[in-house]
Amino acid sequence: MVRLDKIRSDLESQLQIDKALQFIEVRADTLEEALADAAVQLGTKIAHLEYEVLEKGFAGMFGIAKQPWLIRVYENKEKSKKTRKSVSGDSMFMEDGADSLEPADKDGEFLIRYFGSDILLKVTLPIGAGKAVSFQEIIGKLHRSDTLSTDDTKIKKYIQNGTGGVYEAVGTFQHTPAADATFVIDISHDEMQATITATAPAVGGAEISAEAIVRALETQGVVAGIDNQKIENFVDHPVYGIPSIVAEAIKPVDGRDAYIAYNFETDKSKLRMQESASGQVNFKELNRIQNVVEGQPLAQKMPAERGKGGKTLFGRYLEAKNGKDINLPLGKNVVMDSDGRTILAAMNGQVLLVGDKINVEPVMEIEGDVSIKTGNITFLGTVIVKGSVEDGFNIKASGNIEVHGTIGRCSIIADGNIVVSGGIMGHDEGVVLAGGSLWAKFIQNTSVTVEEYVIVADGIMNSNVTAKKRIMLQGKRASIIGGHLFATEEISAKSVGSSGGGRETILEVGFDPQLKQRMVVLVDSKEALAKELEEVNLNIQTLDNMKKVRRSLSADKEENLSSLLSRREEINTEMATTETELQEIQERLHELKAIGKVSVSGTVYAGVKIFVRDVKDEVRADVKSVTFFYENGFVRRGKYEAPDESITKKVFEGMA
Repeated sequence: MVRLDKIRSDLESQLQIDKALQFIEVRADTLEEALADAAVQLGTKIAHLEYEVLEKGFAGMFGIAKQPWLIRVYENKEKSKKTRKSVSGDSMFMEDGADSLEPADKDGEFLIRYFGSDILLKVTLPIGAGKAVSFQEIIGKLHRSDTLSTDDTKIKKYIQNGTGGVYEAVGTFQHTPAADATFVIDISHDEMQATITATAPAVGGAEISAEAIVRALETQGVVAGIDNQKIENFVDHPVYGIPSIVAEAIKPVDGRDAYIAYNFETDKSKLRMQESASGQVNFKELNRIQNVVEGQPLAQKMPAERGKGGKTLFGRYLEAKNGKDINLPLGKNVVMDSDGRTILAAMNGQVLLVGDKINVEPVMEIEGDVSIKTGNITFLGTVIVKGSVEDGFNIKASGNIEVHGTIGRCSIIADGNIVVSGGIMGHDEGVVLAGGSLWAKFIQNTSVTVEEYVIVADGIMNSNVTAKKRIMLQGKRASIIGGHLFATEEISAKSVGSSGGGRETILEVGFDPQLKQRMVVLVDSKEALAKELEEVNLNIQTLDNMKKVRRSLSADKEENLSSLLSRREEINTEMATTETELQEIQERLHELKAIGKVSVSGTVYAGVKIFVRDVKDEVRADVKSVTFFYENGFVRRGKYEAPDESITKKVFEGMA
């Protein structure tokens, strides 16, 4: 049966816990931002917070009609205690502030006070493996000459359950009012502070209670700033003859100035090199470029806050300063969002803080070489290299790439054009990919794929070059020696092959090279599927014959048969899909309007193989000033036709 005094005790304990709860109210654009702000203000982790939503926020539509979140946040003391206990064993790693954490183990404590004619007891329970308060110790303290009675039952109950942070009556004593403790309240002239100065009681005298101190403060006109915690501390541990603070004015809090919260690293020294999962550093990935895309939020102005006014002890208003506003640091190629305080990138590029302005630069210039000093380059925009690109270093750009020097054994990838004032020497490992065209002085031992034109001044040697439109060599030498070249419309050069033979030279025109390559992959896939299907059918037939003879199969063989039947269906589906794609590619290749031709103003040497729309012409004797073209199912040779002059004008100045 639950007794009334137990309910009363539990409710009083819960009341004290509720009073001790600290909370703050936070307003922010998102719930996550509000909780992060609260964690900073309360000096704890987000995981230790509990909150209630006062005003639910709304993100708005395209930044319109935004509503911030307003939440009331409490610190979960129990979670904080557990965290503090868990780290107590690692004190050697703690910072100086760690000594403020509650210890993992703490002995219980008790205090005895004499208020009025009552003897009151406050008991604090032990923590962890700490020792509980001793009944005999309490009784020993209560045995005074003025003690009239004690309630041992209550004392034992409070030793077991604690008093919940308050004083509970456990007896009476012979009260002598003349022996009571006395005190005076002093208030400073500026009304900012109140102190208590007390004299100790004699035997039989009452001590100073918290209620008496509060009553004295209110009598003197104090209406704000009464500090119950300081008063309770004084009651628990009174100091006589020395002033102790019991009330302080509510000081004004100036509003925080507006500031900019950046979404990118503004301190370049904090940018770190890329590490692998094992912790190894890739010295080629320096991560110095902070790429952004159009519409990406770069920074947000956190608005100035209004100051919170204070009050003197007598309730007089103390004015606070409001925070100062600032202008948005709008630089080049950035815009302001509809909310009036978010800065967005107006285009792709790298974000930079130049002075106090946020800029997005669509062009990145490297003053020297791309090397160990710069690392690999990945950039959402155009990259201009004033030097060369050394072996082993790569560039990837969403715009154009311009290299004033040469390119070595590298991977160079651009969504736009690539221009190389010097040559490209790939050492059989270099790769160049362009979404537009490629201009270069020469190409050697490199794999090149472009969506439009390849225009070269001197020559292409031992390289695989693919162009959706044309490959054009326009310099003094303009030779193609070795390698495999694809172009949909035309390949033109001064000479093709070499008199001494050497590496095989193959030129192909009159089809989409990517479709042709895809067709080769599909044909190989179709052959592999057909071979697998033959093996699957043979295995199914073997198991079927076994089942007919034995009338049943073992569980594992039955499962194998089911798996084979399922795989046969998958293969048939894959083969049908492959066949359909092959037919579509063949139709598109057949419908190509560009028949394709190879034009050579000088010599085509013996051994060169030329394909026009899949029809081969192998040159068996040197031929001069010739154009190869397709006619009536054959490759024909005609008089040399110079390439379209409008195309040659695309060659950049200095490239001829």
